[in-house]
Amino acid sequence: MSITKKEFGNTKAGEAVELFTLTNSSGANVGITTYGGSLVFINVPDKTGKLVDVCLGCDTVADYEKQDASLGALVGRFANRIEKGEFTLGGVEYHLYCNDGSNHLHGGKIGYNRRVWGAEVKGDALELTLFSPDGEEGYPGNLTIKVTYRLTDDNALSIDYIATSDKDTVINLTNHCYFNLAGEGNGTIFNHKLKLNCGTYTENSGECLPTGKISPVAGTPLDFTEFKAIGERINDAYVQLENCGGYDHNFIINREGAGLAEAAQLWDESTGIKLKTLTTKPGVQLYTANFLKDDFAAKGGKVYGKHAGVCLETQFYPNAMKHTHFPSPVLHAGDTYHHTTIYQFMVK
Repeated sequence: MSITKKEFGNTKAGEAVELFTLTNSSGANVGITTYGGSLVFINVPDKTGKLVDVCLGCDTVADYEKQDASLGALVGRFANRIEKGEFTLGGVEYHLYCNDGSNHLHGGKIGYNRRVWGAEVKGDALELTLFSPDGEEGYPGNLTIKVTYRLTDDNALSIDYIATSDKDTVINLTNHCYFNLAGEGNGTIFNHKLKLNCGTYTENSGECLPTGKISPVAGTPLDFTEFKAIGERINDAYVQLENCGGYDHNFIINREGAGLAEAAQLWDESTGIKLKTLTTKPGVQLYTANFLKDDFAAKGGKVYGKHAGVCLETQFYPNAMKHTHFPSPVLHAGDTYHHTTIYQFMVK
C-alpha cells in the first residue's frame, strides 16, 4: 500500500486543497481530496483486468465548488433531510438552515461537503479531521470528527467515522459517492443490477421526506431483494417514484446485532465490476441521481446528467428526530459516535 499527496488548487476563499492517492499492491487506486473529504476517483479492475474509474467527480477545486450534488463528499452534520430544519433536543428547539425547499439537507448552506478537512497519513490509511463549532448551521455542540479512509489489497475501501461532542447533538455522517460501474461518464446506471438486503423502507412524502410509515418492498418497484436492473421500473407510474423523480429512498437493512451487515450489491455486466456495501448503520439511501445537473464540468470535460450515477448512502433514517420509532441519531455529550462502511469491489 502506498499513499501519495499533491496540491489540488485553492478554494475561492484561498484555502489550499490537497489530493491524496491510495494505491494497493494490485494497482487499484482511490483519490481523496481534502475539499469535502471527497472521493475524486476509484480505479478498480474490470473483468479483463483493465482499471476503470467508477466514481463521478471533478478535476479541479473550482469545479467542485460549482456543483451542488455533493459529489463523493463527506456530508453532515446530519446527512439527508430534516423537516422544516427543526428538531427538539433536551427541551430546546433548534432551527437549521433550509437549503432544500422548506427542509434542511446534508448539513445546510455550508455543510461538511464544502469544508476543507485536515489530513494526515497514518500508516496504510488517510485520516481526515474536522472541527464543527457549537451553533454551526444551527446545530448544538462543539463536534470533533475523524474519518479514516483505507484501501485494502483485495480492493475494499473502508470509511471509518468517529466523532465526539461537548453537548448533546444529532449526527448522521455518510459519504455521497456516485457510482457508475460501467465507468464514470459512461451513460446512465439503468442497466446496473442491484440487490438490497432490505425488506422494508421508509415511505416518502412529496418532498422526499419520510412520513414515519415503514412499508414492505414486496410487490412494489422498490423491491430489490433479488438482483434487478435499476432502470426496469424506475419510470413506473408509482407515487413513491413520482415523488422523487426516481429512487431516493431510505431502505432498512436486515441485520442481526450491531456489527457490519450487508446493505447492497451492485453489478454492471459490461465491465463485470461488482460492488458490495457493508455497514454498521441501520439504513441505506438508494439515490439514482434524479437531480444531478449538467451545469458543471466533470472529469475530463465530461458532462454528467440525470441518472449518471447511483448512491448507496449508509445512514440513520432521514427525519429521524420527528419519528421517535426510528433509530435515534442523538449523540450525547461525552459519548462516541463510531460507524464503519466498507465498499468492496470485485469482478463477477
